[in-house]
Amino acid sequence: MAERATLPASFEIGGRPVGEGHPTYVIAEAGANHNRDLAVARELVDVAAEAGADAVKFQTYSGEALYSTKAPGFEYLGPHSEKSPSELLEDIALPREWQVELRDHAAARGIAFFSSPFDVEAIAELDALGVPAMKIASFEIVDPVLIAAAAATGRPLLISTGMATLGEVEAALRDATAAGATGVGLMQCTSVYPAPPEGANLRAMATMRTAFGVPVGLSDHTTGIAVPVAAAALGAAFVEKHFTLDRTMEGPDHPFALEPEELKAMVAGIREAQAALGDGRKEGPGPEEAKEMYGLARRSLIVVGDHPAGTVLSEEMLTRKRPGFGIAPRDLDKVVGRALRVAVEHDDVLTWEML
Repeated sequence: MAERATLPASFEIGGRPVGEGHPTYVIAEAGANHNRDLAVARELVDVAAEAGADAVKFQTYSGEALYSTKAPGFEYLGPHSEKSPSELLEDIALPREWQVELRDHAAARGIAFFSSPFDVEAIAELDALGVPAMKIASFEIVDPVLIAAAAATGRPLLISTGMATLGEVEAALRDATAAGATGVGLMQCTSVYPAPPEGANLRAMATMRTAFGVPVGLSDHTTGIAVPVAAAALGAAFVEKHFTLDRTMEGPDHPFALEPEELKAMVAGIREAQAALGDGRKEGPGPEEAKEMYGLARRSLIVVGDHPAGTVLSEEMLTRKRPGFGIAPRDLDKVVGRALRVAVEHDDVLTWEML
């Protein structure tokens, strides 16, 4: 595919390398969980920073620009479905004048700030703010104009792929490439809120990585932390997860989001899972194993009975016990029939110097 030849297998987000061989880039998705309260939005930035996430992300949209007024409501939103999508999103939209303050607050807390733009004006605003990346939501993967505008900024592009076919993903990459994208990452996603773990299809990350040769990760809508941690163990370049100050707060996205301590646990789990992957080489004991276990917990050939120097060893004079710093049990045939150079006692660890 043409995209493999033109899009890099790794790139940087704000100076942080992402892609194969680099730590999972964790995006704490604040989304609309600010409830149009600037103090809450600032606290969400604080929570993301304290959890150890790499970035905190919001969403920049207007209900009027995003939905036709004729669009029916979503049943999954329960009581919120009484409003049209246009009205609901207008009510919960991030006030765009907050973005400068949130960017600056994030910088002060040492965490990257960016947002998902849902219209071309939002892309221009975020570009002017100097965000380190652009994020295209799953629903927008079919909008070549939006993708091209985001890619044309020259900033890395992250594209969620919920509900998309492989062909639609390829088309989005083609749109981004044609518009001059410097780097594109894909995110496996299940566009259900909350999403059942059995629908996560984490193996699709490997499918897209093989098909397109770009970094691939996960935008997760399940309710726990097991799925994103598993994604990291499978080599996810990115993990994005909704979070909130309190799941009981009013709003459509709070119920399936992580609370602060859960977000912290997720980041820790992702870091541990990726650290556990190692380099794949099987080369004997690692540094921790070599301290004691290699010498003390493996087996050696151990003497049975007391024997004077000159004794020719038979198989009955030897057993296999720990510790492991003597002759290996696999070398029994090389030992049987040889004479002792020194006297030995019962339970001595047999070494080559004794023969």
